[in-house]
Amino acid sequence: MLTDHFRPQSFNGIDDIVIVGGGLAGLFCALKLAPRPVTILAAAPIGHGASSAWAQGGIAAAMNTGDTFEKHVADTVAAGAGIVDEKMTRMMVAEGPARIHDLLEYGVPFDRDLEGKLLLSREAAHSERRIVRVKGDMAGKAIMEALIAAVRSTPSIRVIEGYVVEELVREGRFISGVVARPDAGQSKTRVSFPARAVVLCSGGLGHLYAVTTNPWEACGQGVGMAARAGAIIADPEFVQFHPTAINIGKDPAPLATEALRGDGAILVNSKGHRFMLDIHADGELAPRDVVSRGVFAEVKAGRGAFLDCTKAIGTHFPEMFPTVYASCMAAGIDPVTQPIPVAPAVHYHMGGVLTDGEGRTSIDGLWAAGEVTSTGVHGANRLASNSLLEAVVFAARIAENIKGTLPAPKLTEWGDNAGESDDPVTVEDSPPFKRLRGLMSECVGVVRTRESLLHAIREIAELERVNTRLRFSNIITTAKLIAVAALQRTESRGGHFRADCPTERPEWQRRTYLTLAQAERLAAEAIETEPA
Repeated sequence: MLTDHFRPQSFNGIDDIVIVGGGLAGLFCALKLAPRPVTILAAAPIGHGASSAWAQGGIAAAMNTGDTFEKHVADTVAAGAGIVDEKMTRMMVAEGPARIHDLLEYGVPFDRDLEGKLLLSREAAHSERRIVRVKGDMAGKAIMEALIAAVRSTPSIRVIEGYVVEELVREGRFISGVVARPDAGQSKTRVSFPARAVVLCSGGLGHLYAVTTNPWEACGQGVGMAARAGAIIADPEFVQFHPTAINIGKDPAPLATEALRGDGAILVNSKGHRFMLDIHADGELAPRDVVSRGVFAEVKAGRGAFLDCTKAIGTHFPEMFPTVYASCMAAGIDPVTQPIPVAPAVHYHMGGVLTDGEGRTSIDGLWAAGEVTSTGVHGANRLASNSLLEAVVFAARIAENIKGTLPAPKLTEWGDNAGESDDPVTVEDSPPFKRLRGLMSECVGVVRTRESLLHAIREIAELERVNTRLRFSNIITTAKLIAVAALQRTESRGGHFRADCPTERPEWQRRTYLTLAQAERLAAEAIETEPA
């Protein structure tokens, strides 16, 4: 459908810049490009299909007395397990406070103390209190609501909702537009949107896995589309699992924010033993990959894992963490008096489309921001609440780069359709996609082995052979890139853990760069070398 914000009389069916995705990065970039004509293509109504709106923790920025950019950079580098791009990180951290003030100007009601100063909290692996939050656990929702209101009131921004972008159009060295499917991807008619600049802000890939905190729209299509167009993909093997998804059988799984542990909540098993102190000196505030493996081990051993907030939060739970409280109560759990059952769930992808400091990809005409990218600032393991910071910082830098590279709008006519296709109306509910999700969780999940990864690659090849629909091809391309990169990295580092190679190896202290052609060659070689 077209929203009320779609004003054909203002644009006459023409485009200068197309932004793919209506999450934080896409909306922020569009606002920073104003008054330049911009079209946002969103698969779902903006605010409903983006992981940004589900973010509970907040945004990390060094703004507290005693905190410094150097401390924030050091924490990010430490969490990233040796492969963080320090130059990119330093730039991101330095621009963080300015982007927080931008968000304040757009109306985001960040928490303040009695003196009116921003109220800052601490999360895992941060050495200082630097997380800017809204009502404890509602940062993502509040930020998105404010940006949506700003976008709706900006005449230069056209929002077209319910359009699933399926293909990047490449002409020679350049991306020259996109092809999208209306009616939330269910239409058989596809629409082409030529553009001088395409900004890919399509989100992450959590829904590639059976247990995830991400909405179904986050199924890796953006990475797959870019790879199929020839873009370089970086660090795809590094998938971050959130250690404390609420384990009540829901898909997606509700999240018990890390801020709970930051405020003193502890992890125990069914016997009441606080197991994280046996694993890491920082206990519950250890890096997420460490905590995820600790929780995973307890669940696999049959002891279960529970987040006990009864002493640290207690009766203050409903007002301090209303989102988590509502999820628990809906499942019959009162977190004021009862421990919350938890399990690891795919939460964030550190890898993605390789970009530089201006958000440019390896293909001319294509920029990218947000979780679909790999800027290098997260390394092998994202530091908590750096994701929203990365999204706004690089979205703003993209806007500035496009203004400098293409100083004057050059509007392009767009066609009514790009032909018809027999794609199924809903790929996401199809048996092949469900099979793929189970495969990724079982074989390319919290703990991996060479055997499990080879099995995944063989199964992916078979799924590709019998399912050739375009949208599914984008999704399974991303799965293939993750599995192949994980097979190649014969060590454990950050979010990538190999039970058969459980330690870090110095020769692997480097990032992964992979094209689809290279991944396909490596997958074929692996299958030929070790057939099932």
